[in-house]
Amino acid sequence: MSDDTAPWLIAGLGNPGPEYAMNRHNVGFMVADLLARRMGAKFKRATKGQAQVVEGRIGPPGPASRRVVLAKPMSYMNVSGGPVTALRDFYKVPTDRIVAVHDELDIDYGVLRLKLGGGDNGHNGLKSMTKAMGPDYHRVRFGIGRPPGRMQVADFVLKDFSSAERKELDYFVDRAADAVEALVTEGLERAQSSYNS
Repeated sequence: MSDDTAPWLIAGLGNPGPEYAMNRHNVGFMVADLLARRMGAKFKRATKGQAQVVEGRIGPPGPASRRVVLAKPMSYMNVSGGPVTALRDFYKVPTDRIVAVHDELDIDYGVLRLKLGGGDNGHNGLKSMTKAMGPDYHRVRFGIGRPPGRMQVADFVLKDFSSAERKELDYFVDRAADAVEALVTEGLERAQSSYNS
């Protein structure tokens, strides 16, 4: 079980670069950016590993707040495991205090699912993380739905959210950030009961 003094490591998964910023695949970065804004902090380059990080606390002030390291791996999605593992080792974070925030094809747009462990469901970011550290980390899965018609999955995830989706995107990203905070401060079961829709 976790060392209570260890921080949580929250990794928003995505691809670096402005051309990917609004892609469906980058919703993990969007949630991480919002959490950083809530903490009143800006991402900076990590001393260890290919990532941008913010260190701080989330949750209510006082003993209920939790020390966190927010991270955006600056490798590409399919090699996220390397930077996340480097940060885990540098900050001495137990695997069960790591949270991956990522897009999920098999869930309807905007729906959240929180869980601990499991498979990668073909998600290259999770595949890389699991290969590097095993599957026993938390996931905040942000539904993006399936591609329409015959569109290839790779094309779909690397496209920007549609104009219809963008109307609700801020609300769903806000809710996902709330879910991450609940997971870290209240535990998985309580967060699941509030946010798994």
